[in-house]
Amino acid sequence: MSGLDDRESAFENKFALDEANIFKAEARGCKLFGLWLAEKIGLEREEANSYASDIVGANLEEPGFNDVVRHVMSDIKKHNLALSEQEVLNKIEEFFIYAQKQIKDEVTV
Repeated sequence: MSGLDDRESAFENKFALDEANIFKAEARGCKLFGLWLAEKIGLEREEANSYASDIVGANLEEPGFNDVVRHVMSDIKKHNLALSEQEVLNKIEEFFIYAQKQIKDEVTV
């Protein structure tokens, strides 16, 4: 293998790792968001974990978090929570950023 091939392979490996970490961070961020929202709704531990898992699954519908927002808004309205779609999106993104930091810290330890 030439030096160029080595660099290309290293770049491809880094890209794959970065993509995997983004996927993990999105899943973890959605899980954390789901647990947070489950607490607001008043779900018990087992129900909360199931609810959070459903939210992780909802995030697989399309890129970004709009699919998650759509998924939870009916529950938010049903439980009379004072959260707008923008506030929900902001909270999901906050948990995503937190999850990215957690994953980065895990990789560097």
